[in-house]
Amino acid sequence: MTTFPGSPRLLKGGIVLLDPDTAAVQRIIPLQYNPDTLTRTLQAQSMGENALRSEALRLKGPPVETLKVDAELDATDQLEFPDRNPTAVQLGLHPQLAVLELMVYPHSSQLIANNAQASSGALEIAPTEAPLTLFIWSQQRIMPVRLTDFSITEEAFDTALNPIRAKISLGMRVLNINDLGFDSKGGSLYMIYQQQKESLAQKYQSGTFGAFGIGGIP
Repeated sequence: MTTFPGSPRLLKGGIVLLDPDTAAVQRIIPLQYNPDTLTRTLQAQSMGENALRSEALRLKGPPVETLKVDAELDATDQLEFPDRNPTAVQLGLHPQLAVLELMVYPHSSQLIANNAQASSGALEIAPTEAPLTLFIWSQQRIMPVRLTDFSITEEAFDTALNPIRAKISLGMRVLNINDLGFDSKGGSLYMIYQQQKESLAQKYQSGTFGAFGIGGIP
């Protein structure tokens, strides 16, 4: 079955991992199927309940933005053509799940190195630095994020108990300029993300007071 030649190319959402120091791309992870929903929550960073009256309208920084995405993985189509997809036949969805799960694991080499430092008497061992994670959802939304929670529901298995169908739920927090600073790659990407919001807002056609049934502000 061929795709209608006039149909638009479907863009995928997904995740890109960058080296936090050099910004070199380490891994590109497109989602197999775009989720039906993307839940976003913005918590304003106001001065708080005890703020002075003169500071009631002030913002301390960008809002804390959190994302929730539920996506599906399915190896069924790949299993129909075993000659083309030997990895899927042998391992099912294990590789796809592993690459997502490893986003919240420190690398085993770092764990071994930390253990060696502890054994040699090191008093302070720095926590492992994770890659800079970007969640990409169109050209207007390239967001540096931190994965906050990750759940997997495996729904079907082959005869070797490899998962062949699964649902994943990703919770993420957008890292803003207060988290990353202006001089980092993540910070510059966040600023582009916010500036694109500001640019899109300028394209909004303002309403009129008549929509509220009033002639103006008293």
